[in-house]
Amino acid sequence: MNKRNYQKELDQLLLQLNPEIEAPTLLLHSCCAPCSSYVLEYLSAYFRITVLYYNPNIYPEEEYRTRAEEQKRFIAALPAGHPVDFIEGAYVPEDFYRCARGMEQLPEGGARCFACYRLRLEEAARTAKEKGCSFFASTLSISPLKNAEKLNEIGEQLAREYQVLWLPNDFKKKNGYKRSTELSREYGMYRQDYCGCVFSLRERHPER
Repeated sequence: MNKRNYQKELDQLLLQLNPEIEAPTLLLHSCCAPCSSYVLEYLSAYFRITVLYYNPNIYPEEEYRTRAEEQKRFIAALPAGHPVDFIEGAYVPEDFYRCARGMEQLPEGGARCFACYRLRLEEAARTAKEKGCSFFASTLSISPLKNAEKLNEIGEQLAREYQVLWLPNDFKKKNGYKRSTELSREYGMYRQDYCGCVFSLRERHPER
Protein backbone atom coordinates (compact mmCIF):
# COMPACT_ATOMS: atom_id res chain seq x y z
CA MET A 1 0.00 0.00 0.00
CA ASN A 2 1.44 3.37 -1.04
CA LYS A 3 2.05 5.89 1.69
CA ARG A 4 -0.11 8.99 1.29
CA ASN A 5 1.56 12.27 0.38
CA TYR A 6 -0.38 14.76 2.49
CA GLN A 7 1.53 17.74 1.13
CA LYS A 8 0.55 16.77 -2.41
CA GLU A 9 -3.08 16.45 -1.29
CA LEU A 10 -2.89 19.92 0.23
CA ASP A 11 -1.36 21.36 -2.95
CA GLN A 12 -4.21 19.92 -5.00
CA LEU A 13 -6.82 21.30 -2.62
CA LEU A 14 -5.27 24.78 -2.67
CA LEU A 15 -5.40 24.82 -6.46
CA GLN A 16 -9.19 24.52 -6.26
CA LEU A 17 -9.57 27.61 -4.07
CA ASN A 18 -10.12 31.16 -5.28
CA PRO A 19 -9.25 33.24 -2.20
CA GLU A 20 -9.37 36.54 -4.10
CA ILE A 21 -13.13 36.10 -4.49
CA GLU A 22 -13.85 34.54 -1.10
CA ALA A 23 -11.25 33.07 1.24
CA PRO A 24 -12.50 30.02 3.15
CA THR A 25 -12.09 29.98 6.92
CA LEU A 26 -9.56 27.78 8.70
CA LEU A 27 -9.39 26.99 12.41
CA LEU A 28 -5.69 26.30 12.97
CA HIS A 29 -4.54 24.70 16.20
CA SER A 30 -1.08 25.97 17.11
CA CYS A 31 1.36 24.45 19.58
CA CYS A 32 3.70 27.47 19.59
CA ALA A 33 4.69 30.56 17.60
CA PRO A 34 7.79 29.04 15.92
CA CYS A 35 5.78 26.07 14.59
CA SER A 36 2.99 28.38 13.42
CA SER A 37 5.33 30.80 11.62
CA TYR A 38 5.73 29.09 8.26
CA VAL A 39 2.20 27.67 8.36
CA LEU A 40 0.66 31.13 8.78
CA GLU A 41 2.93 32.66 6.16
CA TYR A 42 1.97 29.87 3.76
CA LEU A 43 -1.76 29.46 4.38
CA SER A 44 -2.83 33.05 5.06
CA ALA A 45 -2.66 33.60 1.29
CA TYR A 46 -5.53 31.13 0.90
CA PHE A 47 -7.58 31.28 4.13
CA ARG A 48 -8.95 33.57 6.78
CA ILE A 49 -7.32 31.89 9.73
CA THR A 50 -8.26 31.74 13.38
CA VAL A 51 -5.38 30.43 15.47
CA LEU A 52 -6.47 28.30 18.42
CA TYR A 53 -3.79 28.15 21.08
CA TYR A 54 -4.98 25.15 23.09
CA ASN A 55 -2.19 23.26 24.85
CA PRO A 56 -3.07 21.94 28.32
CA ASN A 57 -0.08 19.58 28.01
CA ILE A 58 2.50 22.34 28.50
CA TYR A 59 4.45 22.32 31.76
CA PRO A 60 5.02 24.38 33.82
CA GLU A 61 2.37 27.11 33.66
CA GLU A 62 5.04 29.79 33.28
CA GLU A 63 6.20 28.04 30.08
CA TYR A 64 2.61 27.90 28.85
CA ARG A 65 2.16 31.65 29.41
CA THR A 66 5.44 32.47 27.67
CA ARG A 67 4.46 30.48 24.60
CA ALA A 68 0.95 31.96 24.49
CA GLU A 69 2.29 35.53 24.61
CA GLU A 70 4.86 34.75 21.91
CA GLN A 71 2.08 33.37 19.71
CA LYS A 72 0.06 36.60 20.06
CA ARG A 73 3.14 38.73 19.41
CA PHE A 74 3.99 36.88 16.22
CA ILE A 75 0.43 37.08 14.84
CA ALA A 76 0.43 40.85 15.42
CA ALA A 77 3.78 41.23 13.61
CA LEU A 78 3.16 38.92 10.64
CA PRO A 79 2.21 40.62 7.33
CA ALA A 80 -0.40 37.96 6.52
CA GLY A 81 -2.23 37.61 3.23
CA HIS A 82 -5.65 37.52 4.91
CA PRO A 83 -6.42 38.58 8.50
CA VAL A 84 -5.39 36.17 11.25
CA ASP A 85 -7.40 36.03 14.49
CA PHE A 86 -6.42 34.46 17.80
CA ILE A 87 -8.28 32.40 20.40
CA GLU A 88 -6.71 31.08 23.58
CA GLY A 89 -8.25 27.88 24.83
CA ALA A 90 -8.64 26.90 28.46
CA TYR A 91 -5.45 25.88 30.25
CA VAL A 92 -6.52 22.88 32.33
CA PRO A 93 -3.47 20.59 32.77
CA GLU A 94 -5.66 17.95 34.44
CA ASP A 95 -7.24 17.31 31.02
CA PHE A 96 -3.83 16.31 29.67
CA TYR A 97 -2.89 14.18 32.67
CA ARG A 98 -6.23 12.39 32.39
CA CYS A 99 -5.59 11.48 28.75
CA ALA A 100 -1.99 10.42 29.54
CA ARG A 101 -2.91 8.26 32.53
CA GLY A 102 -1.22 4.87 32.45
CA MET A 103 1.25 6.00 29.77
CA GLU A 104 3.49 8.20 31.92
CA GLN A 105 6.58 6.00 31.45
CA LEU A 106 6.30 5.61 27.68
CA PRO A 107 8.98 7.27 25.54
CA GLU A 108 8.22 10.36 23.50
CA GLY A 109 6.65 9.79 20.10
CA GLY A 110 4.37 6.89 21.00
CA ALA A 111 0.86 6.24 22.30
CA ARG A 112 0.93 9.01 24.93
CA CYS A 113 1.77 11.58 22.26
CA PHE A 114 -0.99 10.23 20.03
CA ALA A 115 -3.49 10.68 22.87
CA CYS A 116 -2.24 14.25 23.26
CA TYR A 117 -2.68 14.85 19.52
CA ARG A 118 -6.29 13.70 19.81
CA LEU A 119 -6.99 15.86 22.87
CA ARG A 120 -5.87 19.02 21.10
CA LEU A 121 -7.26 18.18 17.67
CA GLU A 122 -10.66 17.38 19.14
CA GLU A 123 -10.80 20.83 20.72
CA ALA A 124 -9.85 22.29 17.33
CA ALA A 125 -12.61 20.32 15.58
CA ARG A 126 -15.15 21.31 18.21
CA THR A 127 -14.19 24.98 17.97
CA ALA A 128 -14.23 24.91 14.17
CA LYS A 129 -17.73 23.45 14.24
CA GLU A 130 -18.89 26.02 16.79
CA LYS A 131 -17.53 28.92 14.76
CA GLY A 132 -18.69 27.63 11.38
CA CYS A 133 -15.18 27.33 9.92
CA SER A 134 -14.73 25.59 6.59
CA PHE A 135 -11.63 23.61 7.64
CA PHE A 136 -9.53 22.76 10.66
CA ALA A 137 -5.89 21.71 10.96
CA SER A 138 -2.87 21.83 13.28
CA THR A 139 0.68 23.14 13.02
CA LEU A 140 1.98 20.01 14.77
CA SER A 141 3.04 18.25 11.56
CA ILE A 142 5.78 20.82 10.92
CA SER A 143 7.96 19.18 13.57
CA PRO A 144 10.29 16.39 12.37
CA LEU A 145 9.50 14.72 15.72
CA LYS A 146 5.74 14.54 15.12
CA ASN A 147 3.99 11.73 13.26
CA ALA A 148 2.20 13.39 10.34
CA GLU A 149 0.45 10.17 9.31
CA LYS A 150 -1.08 9.74 12.78
CA LEU A 151 -2.04 13.44 12.95
CA ASN A 152 -3.88 13.21 9.64
CA GLU A 153 -5.53 9.92 10.64
CA ILE A 154 -6.88 11.49 13.84
CA GLY A 155 -7.87 14.69 12.01
CA GLU A 156 -9.88 12.74 9.44
CA GLN A 157 -11.65 10.72 12.16
CA LEU A 158 -12.63 13.92 13.97
CA ALA A 159 -13.72 15.54 10.70
CA ARG A 160 -16.27 12.78 10.26
CA GLU A 161 -17.38 13.06 13.87
CA TYR A 162 -17.75 16.86 13.92
CA GLN A 163 -18.64 17.30 10.24
CA VAL A 164 -15.93 19.87 9.57
CA LEU A 165 -13.39 19.42 6.77
CA TRP A 166 -9.88 18.42 7.77
CA LEU A 167 -7.07 20.16 5.87
CA PRO A 168 -4.55 17.44 4.95
CA ASN A 169 -1.03 18.49 5.75
CA ASP A 170 2.59 17.64 6.37
CA PHE A 171 3.98 21.11 6.91
CA LYS A 172 7.58 19.98 7.31
CA LYS A 173 7.59 19.24 3.55
CA LYS A 174 8.63 21.85 0.96
CA ASN A 175 11.30 23.02 3.45
CA GLY A 176 8.56 24.08 5.87
CA TYR A 177 10.53 23.24 8.99
CA LYS A 178 13.62 25.01 7.61
CA ARG A 179 11.53 28.10 6.84
CA SER A 180 10.08 28.06 10.36
CA THR A 181 13.59 28.22 11.83
CA GLU A 182 14.42 31.14 9.51
CA LEU A 183 11.29 33.02 10.57
CA SER A 184 12.04 32.31 14.22
CA ARG A 185 15.40 34.02 13.85
CA GLU A 186 13.93 36.85 11.77
CA TYR A 187 11.30 37.67 14.41
CA GLY A 188 13.56 36.97 17.39
CA MET A 189 11.18 34.33 18.73
CA TYR A 190 11.40 32.45 21.97
CA ARG A 191 12.11 28.89 20.84
CA GLN A 192 11.69 26.16 23.45
CA ASP A 193 13.98 23.12 23.62
CA TYR A 194 11.37 20.49 24.57
CA CYS A 195 7.96 19.60 23.21
CA GLY A 196 5.98 20.91 26.14
CA CYS A 197 4.76 18.32 28.63
CA VAL A 198 6.45 17.32 31.88
CA PHE A 199 7.34 13.94 30.36
CA SER A 200 9.15 15.49 27.39
CA LEU A 201 10.92 17.87 29.79
CA ARG A 202 11.98 14.93 31.96
CA GLU A 203 13.28 13.04 28.92
CA ARG A 204 15.21 16.02 27.51
CA HIS A 205 16.41 17.44 30.84
CA PRO A 206 16.41 14.72 33.54
CA GLU A 207 18.28 17.03 35.90
CA ARG A 208 15.29 19.40 35.96
